[in-house]
Amino acid sequence: MSTPDPIRIDRRQAIKWIMAAGAGAVLLKGGALRAGDAPAAARGASGYGSDPDLIKGGKPGDYWPLTLTVPQRRAASALSDIILPADARSPSASAVGITDFLDEWVSAPYPDNVKDRSVVVEGLAWIDAESTRRHGAAFPDATDEQRHALCEEISAEPPKHGDGMAPSRFFRRFRDLVAAGYYTTPAGMKEIGYVGNVPLAAFEGPPPAVIEKLGLSGEVAW
Repeated sequence: MSTPDPIRIDRRQAIKWIMAAGAGAVLLKGGALRAGDAPAAARGASGYGSDPDLIKGGKPGDYWPLTLTVPQRRAASALSDIILPADARSPSASAVGITDFLDEWVSAPYPDNVKDRSVVVEGLAWIDAESTRRHGAAFPDATDEQRHALCEEISAEPPKHGDGMAPSRFFRRFRDLVAAGYYTTPAGMKEIGYVGNVPLAAFEGPPPAVIEKLGLSGEVAW
């Protein structure tokens, strides 16, 4: 089944999304850059300018040029949906706008994002080319069985063959980015049961048993 074109989400929301996801621990598993690890071009640069003003609206390209081409966006959408497909409880990754999140992430000028840019762009190019070589169709246009077989191969630990090292590293990083983005959305938070800062109708204080154990009975008024 051919993958439909990725949906578009609000630009301001996409920028907020990458900033929220960037603080997530799952992204840190990919290995944040240490001081001095930035590429030489980045170290010699005068800076990346001002951070986006999220109070104002914006359209694609207002804050920084976007990276992914149309074919790359389609490949990203197809791969995202294999990693997090729709089920009876939750929408697929592409249905919540993960493709825009990924495009913003790899396009942002911050060091970690710059590091991920080449990994993701080169990985998407590889998976399209490899699918075309094997099946005569780019990754989004291959069958479900063909896409899953390719993903199972490059997600194997350890990689099944020597030339799979780079594709495997791409898949692991892409998977982490998709998960980080998805579980920062309302749909993702609902799936894992995260409630967040929800105001209580009334605050009654800690249970009496806890107060008594702490020896604070009669000393604390709520």
